[in-house]
Amino acid sequence: MNTLFNREVSLHAVLYILKLMGGECDMHKICKILYFADQKHLSRYARSITGDDYIRMTYGPVPSKIDDMFKAVRGDSYFSDSQMSQEIASYFCFKNRFLVQSKKEPDMAFLSETDVECLDESYTRCKDMSFGELTEYSHGPAWQNTQQDRKISVKDIIREAGDTEEYVKYVAQKLELESSKF
Repeated sequence: MNTLFNREVSLHAVLYILKLMGGECDMHKICKILYFADQKHLSRYARSITGDDYIRMTYGPVPSKIDDMFKAVRGDSYFSDSQMSQEIASYFCFKNRFLVQSKKEPDMAFLSETDVECLDESYTRCKDMSFGELTEYSHGPAWQNTQQDRKISVKDIIREAGDTEEYVKYVAQKLELESSKF
């Protein structure tokens, strides 16, 4: 999905989650809410909300580009002093190393009704989970089938949602065709 990454949608999805969480949330929970929202959206609508690639990390799937944005704003990236980093920092900041705080309201024009539907469902499922519970919950088959620090297969993400192999192949082909247009 890498070439399908949509920075603006992703930023506003993060802001939407932050708004639901009262203006601040830890990176881990944001990443898990996004993962399960993207999984639901892929399963239902054959499209990811963010278009991000998820990487198998110790504490569960992490959206690669969104994590890069977090690191840049936090100052942990080679690109932290870049213009893009400064622009992204106008959306959110860090209260400490892991706690993200919003600086803006989400612009709902960037999120479709189905994006919001899946974000809301994922938020409802994950909002009250502890760090450990979220970690365990996100260590499903897609995570288990992937080597550490490697990209999780979109096919495995959709399979984990319980879709048929025929549908998994359809979505994977659709995404491959869309990414080849870029």
